[in-house]
Amino acid sequence: MLAQPTVWSPDKNHSDRERWICIYPAYLNSKKTIKEGRRVPKDKAVENPTHQEIRDVLSATGMKVGVENKLYPRERSKEMLYRGRLRVQLKDDQGKPLDPAFPTRESVMLHICSMIPKLKARQGKPGSDQSGPSKASQPSTSSKKKGKGRR
Repeated sequence: MLAQPTVWSPDKNHSDRERWICIYPAYLNSKKTIKEGRRVPKDKAVENPTHQEIRDVLSATGMKVGVENKLYPRERSKEMLYRGRLRVQLKDDQGKPLDPAFPTRESVMLHICSMIPKLKARQGKPGSDQSGPSKASQPSTSSKKKGKGRR
């Protein structure tokens, strides 16, 4: 027998997980268009964020976070990289924001976008503007070696 979906009820408290806001990584992805699901301005969005990075930022902020193994409906790829939905408690039982710095879901998403580039995992990634030109000569020499080896 199929499980019945829970119907929204005004009797539920803001502390119930069903009332927490949902954040998918696609909301913050600079590679996506608004039509594909991006919800923040492109200049503030992050390139290919993962649910682990978002969870790390929110946990460091001190918010209550829950991770669910869900896929964003507009996501074309079914890979594990794109899976993950985060639930974040935004308000207490009286309907007041838990953290005055984050009264809305937009403020939470903009905070996540500003903090993900500062993560240690993102600091060492190649392809950033600062490390790109200095390492440009190294791959070209290795590609020449690979070319001679194939002959």
